[in-house]
This record gives sequence, structure tokens and C-alpha cells, in this order.
Amino acid sequence: MIRSELIQKIADENPHLYQRDVERIVNTVFEEIVDAVASGNRVELRGFGAFSVKKRDARTGRNPRTGESVQVDEKHVPFFKTGKLLRDRLNGNES
Repeated sequence: MIRSELIQKIADENPHLYQRDVERIVNTVFEEIVDAVASGNRVELRGFGAFSVKKRDARTGRNPRTGESVQVDEKHVPFFKTGKLLRDRLNGNES
């Protein structure tokens, strides 16, 4: 599902809301999650999962094309850990 499909589904299920308002709400939620994670905070959505940032230390990598060693800088990467409810649903253990 992409963002526009999510907006359309929410708008269809809530006919009392204008689509532009639903779009603004969805965009605001995503922006807040991105801002929080970019600030180094953890965002937890109970039953769905948690977004956080993990630090990857600098290391020596290898260029796959040439095979030569390359220095890879330290970086921060987004990380998502699924919640119990989502994991259970994926594995067919619906409660």
C-alpha cells in the first residue's frame, strides 16, 4: 500500500471527513515520525512496531566490482522492530 492508497482508504471509511483533511492528517503523522526519528528519538506505535535509529560504526568494506578495500564512514540508519500484534498476524496467530 502506498501513501495515496492509505489516504483513499481512510477517506472512504470516514465519509464525514474531506479527503484533503485526511491527506493533511496522514502527512502530519508521517512528518512527526520522521522528525522524531531524525532527532534520535524512538517512536512506538503499540501493536504495530517501533521506529528507532541505529548507529553503524566506521568499517573497512569492499568494492564488489573491483574487490579493493574501501573505508566506509560511520552512519546512522533507520530501524523498525515489529510489534507483537503485527508479528502474530503475520504468522497466522490472530487473537
